[in-house]
Amino acid sequence: MIKKNIKSVFVSKRPDKIIQAGKFTFYYVLIGLIAGTGSVIFHYLCVYGSHFFMDFIAGYRPPAALGEAHFLKPTTTVLNKWVLLFLPAIGGVVSGWLVYTFAPEAEGHGTDAAIDSYHRKNGFIRGRVPFIKTIASAITLTTGGSGGREGPIAQIGAGFGSFLATKLKLSDRERRIMLAVGVGAGVGSIFRAPLAGALFSAEVLYRDPEFESEVIIPSGIASVVAYCVFCMFFGWGSLFKSPDFIFENPIELGPYIVLTFILVGAGFLYVKSFYGITGFFKEMNIGNHYKPAIGGLITGCIGYFLPQTLAFGYGYAQQAIFLELSISFLILLAFGKILTTSFSIGSGGSGGVFGPSIVIGGALGGVVGKLFHMLSPALISSPGSFVIVGMAGFFSAVSNTPVSTIIFVSEMTNSYHLLLPSLLVCSLAHMMSKKWSIFGCQVKNKISSPAHRGEFMVDVLQAIKIKDLIHLIKKVEVIPENMLLSDFKKIFSETKQHYFPVKDKNNRLIGVFSSTDIRSVLFSDDVDNLIVMKDIIQNKMIFATLSENLNTALIKFTQKNIDSLPIVKDDDYGILIGMLNRRELISFYNQQIKANSS
Repeated sequence: MIKKNIKSVFVSKRPDKIIQAGKFTFYYVLIGLIAGTGSVIFHYLCVYGSHFFMDFIAGYRPPAALGEAHFLKPTTTVLNKWVLLFLPAIGGVVSGWLVYTFAPEAEGHGTDAAIDSYHRKNGFIRGRVPFIKTIASAITLTTGGSGGREGPIAQIGAGFGSFLATKLKLSDRERRIMLAVGVGAGVGSIFRAPLAGALFSAEVLYRDPEFESEVIIPSGIASVVAYCVFCMFFGWGSLFKSPDFIFENPIELGPYIVLTFILVGAGFLYVKSFYGITGFFKEMNIGNHYKPAIGGLITGCIGYFLPQTLAFGYGYAQQAIFLELSISFLILLAFGKILTTSFSIGSGGSGGVFGPSIVIGGALGGVVGKLFHMLSPALISSPGSFVIVGMAGFFSAVSNTPVSTIIFVSEMTNSYHLLLPSLLVCSLAHMMSKKWSIFGCQVKNKISSPAHRGEFMVDVLQAIKIKDLIHLIKKVEVIPENMLLSDFKKIFSETKQHYFPVKDKNNRLIGVFSSTDIRSVLFSDDVDNLIVMKDIIQNKMIFATLSENLNTALIKFTQKNIDSLPIVKDDDYGILIGMLNRRELISFYNQQIKANSS
């Protein structure tokens, strides 16, 4: 018998769980492979596109981050600023036609679209979106449009995760998880930051410091796979190279706090500029196909005077780390990048917002670091460290993702010794900027997410006992079982009560009837003295006790579609305490939700 029980436990139950875990692990690995491959393809498109449009046609060769692979020799084309002026507009024409003809949801920055799909569309993304997003983003970014790589690759990974879950006929919850897994794998691979990618996909969904815990482990698996695929093609190591910065003087935290205020102010300007320009283009009374071209033309006009604000700009952030740029150049880079990104993406162009944020934050960090180094060289001996902390702090200020951003920048720059000032700056920046976000589709927390509303309702209702609503349980008139219908009519004509408990001769509850139950005999005078109220009560009485939770009570309300429920004592179901109305229960629940989400 013992052997049989052991066999039933280890043979019957455990294999099912192992098979289930293995099946989903395979899915996450597959998402990682596709997201990594998508990152490779997208990176190749960006490299060759930039080489052709920016280098060969316009003669513009911006510097690259030292961790990026260099496998194309620069051309000998002389810089032509007039070509540079019109090039983003040409890219806008092509990308606008692609997006608004085949997949309008691929406009803008793809991370926000993935967030919206997670919360409001059960994780569903049309299969064509990743392909259109890839091509349109590559065109936008390689013709001079200002944006980042994370938005397109996030939507590529998310799109495949959603597609796979749909084809496998998985549940809405599983589809949402696989969508988020695709986001983490794509972002973690293209920025060579697998841990940050996994955390980012779980954190970016909410404005409050809250994680989607069920996403982290699956996203971690996929992110590692995607990272390995990407690095097999483009080499291992971090995206940026940096000196071995070390934090060892607590007094340095003062200048870092000053940096925080500057980053928060610039972040506010970035978000307001981005969505102000986005709103302007949405209200513009012309076809959507043409709007990215107009945004591209304005971007080109800015780029004519400030070429460093075009395209990716990672190379300038790299130069800022090694103190190769002047303060004036960094200031123009930061605020010019805010404008070019707003016009490139806000007009309907395709690209991400994380990449520009890294450049903007790094430039502002470089300005602050250089200024404090000029004031006190002994205190701030390595102003380049402010560039790295500025990268993290600025994106925290605009994205509400302080934890993953700290890890992102640490992995991207291989600067783990700056975790302490980064933690301070990111935490303060997040606290001061919670009211705005570059990701407009973020929701406040799980309570506010349509994806979790049903789950959260059950959790809240189960946590509250009916005794907590004792003040809402109403005393009502109880009808004797032998009361004649004629006598009840007199009571009914003078009361607003709709549900009537019935008691026996010992004053014990035996049933309940409603005004609906007596409707058929209410206007029949010939039976007034023949029917007693005991004849009208329901055969099976539904009731609840004070120790039951509100979820159980709500189920009982819906079983018979009733609006009022008798509440009885736990130790004696015959003693009526009062009646609880369904409307009062739901109102109390809504108050709890409001209190928890405020």
